[in-house]
This record gives sequence, C-alpha cells and structure tokens, in this order.
Amino acid sequence: MRADTPFNTLIPIRATQAIFFVCGLGISSWALMVPFAKERLALNDASLGLILLLLGGGAIAMMPVTGFLIYRFGSRIVILIAAIVVALTLPLLLVMSTVVSLGLVLFIFGAAIGTIDVAMNAQGVQIQNLHGKPIMSSLHGLFSAGGLIGSLGLGFLIKIGLSAVVGAVSLSALLLLIVLLQYRSLLTARHEKELIRQFQTETQSGETKTSGTPWLKRSVLYLGIMCFIVFLSEGAMLDWSAVFLKENREVDVTLAGLGYAAFSVAMAVMRLLGDKLVARLDGKTVVVYGSLIAAAGLFIAVLTPWLITSLLGFILLGIGAANIVPVFFSEGGRLKNVSSTVAIPAISTLGYAGQLAGPATLGFIAEHTSLPAALGFVGFLMLLVGISYSFKKKAHSNEQASSIH
Repeated sequence: MRADTPFNTLIPIRATQAIFFVCGLGISSWALMVPFAKERLALNDASLGLILLLLGGGAIAMMPVTGFLIYRFGSRIVILIAAIVVALTLPLLLVMSTVVSLGLVLFIFGAAIGTIDVAMNAQGVQIQNLHGKPIMSSLHGLFSAGGLIGSLGLGFLIKIGLSAVVGAVSLSALLLLIVLLQYRSLLTARHEKELIRQFQTETQSGETKTSGTPWLKRSVLYLGIMCFIVFLSEGAMLDWSAVFLKENREVDVTLAGLGYAAFSVAMAVMRLLGDKLVARLDGKTVVVYGSLIAAAGLFIAVLTPWLITSLLGFILLGIGAANIVPVFFSEGGRLKNVSSTVAIPAISTLGYAGQLAGPATLGFIAEHTSLPAALGFVGFLMLLVGISYSFKKKAHSNEQASSIH
C-alpha cells in the first residue's frame, strides 16, 4: 500500500468484493429461471435466444453511459441505484406471462446488471492501483461465489417448499441488504477522481498524448473482443447449461442448475487463488493455458453422453476461464493515454456483449444444428483466444527487443 494512502485499502476491497458477490448472485439467479421461462411461454431455442438478446441489449445500452455516470456521481451511488433495480425486477422474471412483458423486464434487469458490472470493475481497478497488488482475480472470485449461491439457492428454496416467486424475493432481499451494508465503505467520487488523476500523471509523465477516440484504439478493441469471447463462454453456461442438462442429459429441472453451479465453484476457487497465480506466473501463461483448458472442457461436455463428464467439462471450463478476464481488465486499467473511466466501460461493453447478447446467437445456431454443436463452437472460439494472445505477446516482446537494439 502506498505511503500517501489516506485510508486502509482493505475496507473498500472487502466492500467491493461484496458488490461482486451481489452481481454474481443477481445474474445467476436468472440461470435457473431460464427453463421455467422457456416452458411457461412455450419457446423454442431460437425464440428463447431472441428473448435473451433483450437482456444483453439492456446491459450493452447502459455500459457506455455508466462511464459518464461514474465520473459525474461516483461509482458507489451508481451501484446502489442499479442494485435496487435488480432487486425489484428479479422476482418479476418469474411471473411475466407474455413474451413482450418478459422481454421488457429482462431489458431493464440487464441494464441494471450491466451498470453494476462496469461500476464495480471501475472501483476494483482504482483500488488495485492504490493497493499496489493484484486483487482483480479475487474480486471476480466473489462474483463466481455469488453465481454459485444464485444458481443453487433458488432451486434449494423451491425444494424445501417455497414457491419460485417467494424464493426470488428472498434472494432480492439478500442482495439489497448486502449493498446497503457495504455502501459507505466503497470509494467516494472524490477519491475515485483523485486516483484517476494520480494514475494518469504517473503513466503519462514524459510521454506524448495520443489523439483519436479511445474506444477505437487497437489496444482497447483487442481486449474488448477477447473479453467478448471469454464472456460468451460464461454466458453460455448462464443461459444454456440448465437447458442443456435438462434436454440433452435428461436432468430434472430443479437440478438443472448443477451445471452452472459446478462451473461457478471451479471458477470461484480458481479466482480466489488467482491473484497469487498471476503474480507467480504471468498474464500470458494464465491466458494461453487457461484458454486451452477451457476449450477442452467444453469439448468434453458436449462430446460425451454422460452427466458426470458434462459436469467435469463445465468444471474445466471454469478452471481455465477463471483468471483470463481479470488479466484483461487489469491490462485495460493500465493502458497508456487512455483513462480507466473510458477503457473499462469500453472493454466491458464489448466483453459483456459476449456474456449477455452472445448466447442469443447460440440459440440460433442450436435451432439450425443442435445445442451441443453451439456449445462446441464456443470451445473453438476459446482456442482462438489462446492462440491470438500468444502471438500478441510475442509481437509485443519483439517490439521491445527492437527498441532496445
């Protein structure tokens, strides 16, 4: 921790961890609701994919705006308001009886989730820069832990006799309570602006500022596209794992959340260990080998006919993909001549398009081929992430070597 730090960074770190948990809890609670919605509205895969596109559309619409809101009002007030919206809309997802009404609520729900996501990552990047040590993996680990509770929690509440709506209301109350308890411990708008100015002064000292739109810089676009693919694999688990287990592995609907739970456990464990892993190895190793493991997991899940191997595949996907995105977000927060208030929303928007809108594309692929084929396609994309990042780092190393000589 820096000597001039005006407060203990552990306090906002813990508060931000709680917000990551809340975001994971909120979005994963929807995972178990997907089969209910599909059955209630008699949707085919393509129609369901179109509905899921509205959820992603809401998130993508708000993500660029969130950067401005954070700069104007601070991320903690943005987080609070968005969490209230999530809490109010989550139970409604179980009672909407028409495609139009469900799509509208999903759009609002997605907008709130997208807002929280950008705000919590912006908060996390600033705290990491202040703390001077990697913390992004552990933050995303709490997101995965929330995903575990959300994916299993609703099913458990239904199993013990509560109605699905009452269960959803209970989860909404829990996430709202957590946010209210941690609100005051988050970084204030003043602290965030001071940290941004300080970091920009350090990174731009002695350098010439580049011109052009930060969104269109190759470094920002590349990280965003890579995040798109990795988040697409997470979105595939969120929106399609329960459907896959129910329809392709004949699992009871109340247990269909096991797939996302297995994925979330693996991802949570690896992310909680990820900060030490990234510090001991390097970003390239984590991204390249993680991508290969993730791709292998998806191939195992869809190419073998047994439930146990499908769950094993989801676990491998969680292990491999766990720390790739934290590496990308950390890199995005350190880009030269690009403010984190611009880079993080830009990368988040491109990335979360994969998690929230990408699964809609998988629905159309599944309708014309099969759901296992659609998930296998995601595995192929994960291979491309590892190959691309390997060549990117080699090119960067060659450039550095050339500049030395």
